[in-house]
Amino acid sequence: MARSRFAVFGAGRYGTQIALSLARRGAEVFTFDSDSDRTELLKEEVSLAVTLDSTDKKALLAQHVQDLDAAVVAIGENFEATVLTTLNLLDLGLPRVIVRANDANQQRILSSLGVTEILSPESEVAEVVSERLINPNIRGFLSLPDDYEIAELKAPTACHGRQLQDLELANRYELRLITIRREFEEIGADGEPCMREHILGVPKPDTTIEATDTLVVFGSLDAVKKFLDINS
Repeated sequence: MARSRFAVFGAGRYGTQIALSLARRGAEVFTFDSDSDRTELLKEEVSLAVTLDSTDKKALLAQHVQDLDAAVVAIGENFEATVLTTLNLLDLGLPRVIVRANDANQQRILSSLGVTEILSPESEVAEVVSERLINPNIRGFLSLPDDYEIAELKAPTACHGRQLQDLELANRYELRLITIRREFEEIGADGEPCMREHILGVPKPDTTIEATDTLVVFGSLDAVKKFLDINS
């Protein structure tokens, strides 16, 4: 099975933590930064560390960035570079582009560009970001002592249309379902239909899983991976 291949733009503290976390998980990691001293420090830790100007699309094409599985833009100190790099990556058609934002205004600007995965360094540590990249079905998780976690999982394809009792989460996977977050179409204040998310509370055994559901579960990371591997 081919290793996942990720680009991390920005080799500051946050970007470096993400790159190293991905590398520890066996991913092929390419780091890019305009500062040669930063890239030099990572050359022995990742697959490739390159000094370049990521706002230059030709420079990205020369590194075949468009062939990678996903990219993280973690350029913290220069938001203009963040925006231009993000636009370049979106133009190149990468499957996933995850971008760091330092405040609400930056989040709003990135959302307007079409970015759907936005990082807040204050609340999303590098380990969480790398886990989301390696396992796209994991939308977020909270690490707990003794290798346990509370994970938010996009409902795997094989679970769609099945009842909770048929999944046997506890017996088969050693997972406990906490709740389900489900999207519903509603009519907004402007009279137009829109999707909103609601919590189902404590789901019953006969609750049917839908494609838009997010399952919130408690268990070990290995148990979560087993569940996703079997049902994705």
